[in-house]
Amino acid sequence: MMLTGMCRVSSQDVPADLTIRIADSIFPLHKAVMVPRCGYIRRAVAKDPSAAVELDLSALPGGADAFEKAARYCYGANFEITARNAAALRCAAAFLDMQHPADLARRVEEFLAQAGLRALPSAVTVLRSCEALLPAAEELGVVRRAADAVALRICNEALFPTRTPPGWWTAELAALSPASFQKVATALRCRRADPKVLANAASAYAELALAEVLADPRDREDQRALLESVVDVLPSAADAPISAAFLCRLLHAAITTEASAKTCRDLELRVAAVLDQATAGDLLGVALDGAGERVRNTDTVRRVIAAFVERHAGRSRRASLSSGGAELDPGAMEKVARTVDELMAELATEESLAISKFVGVAGAVPKEARASHDCVYRAVDIYLKTHPALDEIEREKVCSVMDPLKLSYQARLHASQNKRLPLQVVLSALYYDQLKLRSAAAGVDEGWDTQTAAGKARAQARADASLARENEALRSELARMRAFVSGMQPSKGSGSSRAAPAGKKASLLGSVSRTLSRLNPFKGGWAKDTASIADSRNAMPHVVKPKRRRFSIS
Repeated sequence: MMLTGMCRVSSQDVPADLTIRIADSIFPLHKAVMVPRCGYIRRAVAKDPSAAVELDLSALPGGADAFEKAARYCYGANFEITARNAAALRCAAAFLDMQHPADLARRVEEFLAQAGLRALPSAVTVLRSCEALLPAAEELGVVRRAADAVALRICNEALFPTRTPPGWWTAELAALSPASFQKVATALRCRRADPKVLANAASAYAELALAEVLADPRDREDQRALLESVVDVLPSAADAPISAAFLCRLLHAAITTEASAKTCRDLELRVAAVLDQATAGDLLGVALDGAGERVRNTDTVRRVIAAFVERHAGRSRRASLSSGGAELDPGAMEKVARTVDELMAELATEESLAISKFVGVAGAVPKEARASHDCVYRAVDIYLKTHPALDEIEREKVCSVMDPLKLSYQARLHASQNKRLPLQVVLSALYYDQLKLRSAAAGVDEGWDTQTAAGKARAQARADASLARENEALRSELARMRAFVSGMQPSKGSGSSRAAPAGKKASLLGSVSRTLSRLNPFKGGWAKDTASIADSRNAMPHVVKPKRRRFSIS
């Protein structure tokens, strides 16, 4: 590139005696014009008193474009200072040491103060132009002033919007590099901006960066670097809480791009901090692969849930030790438990999902966190239906994440008819129903004398109808269990099995009741080996004369 037509001095009558080379650009100039105004050139010419001097200024900030405008200024030619070139001209003037009463540096400073940093778009443009001028722009304070100007305009827009929609300013941040955005975030904190403003700025910037990351899946290296940079500049949850849905998307992108372990762990902890705000769909997005078709990242979901449980337990301890301790949402754990159960119902349909993965995620939430186990029972049933080839021990392991005693009546009724469940789970549900039935009958007897005459009749009618329905349902289920337990008996070749008298069929119900008593979940739990059930049938039972009760189920 040749510098021509700058001034009357640069003419064919006065040959050039100073040549400036910047990369592939060459500028033929005159010492008489450049030396008085540029201290750098004056010192370089003094070292080489020859008639023609050639200097290499490839290290000049802003390159050939900035030098051309600086030379035009020295020759008195017209040029325009804009938000795009102001920072480069300021750095070039400092590098050339342009000493003059009306030097270039002063003109640039006046432009920045009066126009360049007075509006958000131009301030963002100045800050972005500084990215190619480091460290010179930072040493001269241009970066700090531009970042502070951006932060000030953002605060003003948040308080007094000048355009619609009110959040238009978030799109302006997309042009910044992560390092420049970090400077803006720091400036916002210094100005004590509303945490919501900082959160909106961070979320908008990360959203735009995430769109760029996912746009071209082939360029993994650049995507990974960009994503890690974005995560590094996100404000802490205390400074600016970011939505759980967006953090889950970031975590999925980090896993997809194979980001560093530090980045993934940081995002996992951020998601755990707001897990009570996440939905099952958010966590499902984390668990799926990059194509969103197969379940691949259950370990990540399990770590997130475990981190939330640990965090919640720590806050509970601090709250119990001090009345003025950390704020604790008593319903947060229940919300997370419901979300996890809904998630497991979705994951259970994955045929390749191992039992250990299913149990690991579902069991990450303590059983006591669930007031009812109906939802987790649904997930268990879906998993057993999707994996019909599981043996008894494997089915018991799947069912270990739920407590049959915490099922509702409708769920226990369904479980008693569910042939996919292991036998001990079915028996536990039936036994618990029998205890509930007897307790209800005892409660009616005890409260009989405390009711009014009218209330007695209504209560008795309701109790009779309810118990009749429950007895009928239980009688039906026991009849089915009779056939089911009979099918569990091992075939024997001895004559003892053939010698069983037919007249003893009526005592089978009592045998089932005694079997239920031996499997009392309140004594030893239901998760035991089922091999002993068949053997106990052949042992001589200890006959106890049953007591007379008002409501019989025989």
